[in-house]
Formats: sequence, C-alpha cells, structure tokens
Amino acid sequence: MATRKAASKPNVSAEELKTYYREMLLIRRFEEKAGQLYGMGLIGGFCHLYIGQEAVVVGLEAAAEAGDKRVTSYRDHGHMLACGMDPNGVMAELTGREGGYSKGKGGSMHMFSKEKHFYGGHGIVGAQVPLGAGLAFADKYKDNGRVTFAYFGDGAANQGQVYETFNMAALWKLPCVFVIENNQYAMGTAQQRSTSSAEIYERGMAFGIPGQAVDGMDVLAVKEAGEKAVAHCRSGKGPYILEIKTYRYRGHSMSDPAKYRTREEVQKMRDERDPIEQVRDMLLTGKHATEDDLKAIDKDIKAIVNASAEFAKTSPEPALDELWTDIYAEVSPQEATA
Repeated sequence: MATRKAASKPNVSAEELKTYYREMLLIRRFEEKAGQLYGMGLIGGFCHLYIGQEAVVVGLEAAAEAGDKRVTSYRDHGHMLACGMDPNGVMAELTGREGGYSKGKGGSMHMFSKEKHFYGGHGIVGAQVPLGAGLAFADKYKDNGRVTFAYFGDGAANQGQVYETFNMAALWKLPCVFVIENNQYAMGTAQQRSTSSAEIYERGMAFGIPGQAVDGMDVLAVKEAGEKAVAHCRSGKGPYILEIKTYRYRGHSMSDPAKYRTREEVQKMRDERDPIEQVRDMLLTGKHATEDDLKAIDKDIKAIVNASAEFAKTSPEPALDELWTDIYAEVSPQEATA
C-alpha cells in the first residue's frame, strides 16, 4: 500500500479536529447510503455524489460565520450537510418524499434552506455563479459584514457567465469567495484537456481578483485558505478566488461508469490522499483519540444516516395538488391592480 501524504500541521484543537473528522465522515457515509438507495430504485433522476471531496466544504464551513451564504451546483449533498441541514430532510428530498427540503419536488439538484442560508443546488452548469454574486451584492448593500461562497467546478470555470460575474464582482467589490472545486474531471473530460491555463484561479488576475490554489484533500489547508479569503472579503477589498484541487472517487453521476480513468488512479488517491484518513491518522498519532473513540464516532454517524434512510422511506410522497404550489406568487386583487 502506498504511503499516505501527511496533512498540514494542525493549527486547531483536538476537539476541532474531531469535529472535522465527524463532519467529513457524515458526508461520506450519507453519500454511500444515497448510492445504495439509488441502486435500489428509491432515488430517481440524476444523483451526483461528493465522495472524496469532503474536505473542501468542511474546511470552508470552518472558516464561515453565522449568516454567511452559500450557493453551489448539482454535486451538493455535502454542502447541505456541512452547513447544518438535517440529514432526514436531505435524504427525503433525494427520494422525492414530502418530508424533503423542497417537499419532494426538487430532488438531488434543487434543495434550499433559508434558515441555513443555503441557496441551492442548481442544475445549469455555471448558473449559480452570478446568483452567488447577487447574494453578495445584497449583503454589500445592507453592509452587514456577511460573505457568500459561490461554488463551481473546473468544467463550469470555462463558462462565459463566470467571467461576466468576475468582472461585476470586482467592479463592485462584492464580498464573494468564488470556490472552484477542481476535481480533475469535467464530466468525463480531464481538466488538462479542457483548460488552457494550468492554474484556473489565475484567470481572476485579468479582473484584479486575487486568489490561490489549495490542496483540497487537506481539510486544514482548506480552512486556512478559507480564513484568508473570508478576511479579504469582509475587509471590503472585494472578491477572492480559491481553486481547491480535490478528487471525486465515483463517476460524474450514478449513471457514469468513469471509464475515462483507471482504477489504479482512483485507488492511488484513496490510499495516499484520502481526506478523512489523513485526519484519522492525525487523531491517532497525536493521541487525540483512540481507535475505540473513532469507532464510536463511526457507529454514531451510521445510526444518523440509517435513520435518515428510514425517515425517507416512511415519509409519504407529495400529494398531487402539491404540483401547483410554489409556482406563482399569490397576490390579492388590490395588489394585482396597484
């Protein structure tokens, strides 16, 4: 077995390290369960799993403050869990049940939580980026000190609307952290074949937007970079770009056999760079936790995930008249003629 690369030196407490381990493990186990339910036919449509990328969103959420916002693409279950959304509601939405965050009508790609400041989950590639700038514009207008995290992938980084957004965000000095989750493959196309520049974040230089590349398999490195980016935005200096280099273990979606890469490539990443195993090693070698402690955490996480699956299975499907709700805004005749 290959030697695993050590994570960056911890600048966090043992309890924080355990928290990151637990949060990443929750995402991993939840996505594994979602994959199982998809195979059983309980999840329909598209389903994009976040397995392998857990350190990205957990690290950035560690740098966020209450009231900060986030918007992302369709590989979004990890973002939901990391910002504190209920696993029961997420799994129920995946299975199209009434107890889901969008009442069973949105599915994997379209979940929202105003309470947790999570604004989707969007199926159109790159379309969430200008929406993120809009959220940041509202916060700048209100002068409330909040920051928006706008997540998108290496494939979406080639969309024109991204650069229109960069221009506007720089012009108006919007408090937006643009997060490029570079998992190396845009659907089935390797990043090296689709991107002319070696470092995607450097494209922001044309607009005067600073940025950096980050090891996305190291949750502490992501947290450190996130804190730097957030401080830049909160100080009124405008947007910041983080290109977080990560890796997805599964195919683009559940229907993708991922034949464009070898099994050896994926296994090598699992053996040497897995974000959860890196933190597990740090906890054990630093004597911050015992094997029994970590087994207890895993047992607890599995219970949460299994409970979410049971909740989803027992939650009823939406009533037929639910098809007509949340489509048009209801206004009084007086408002309509005003």
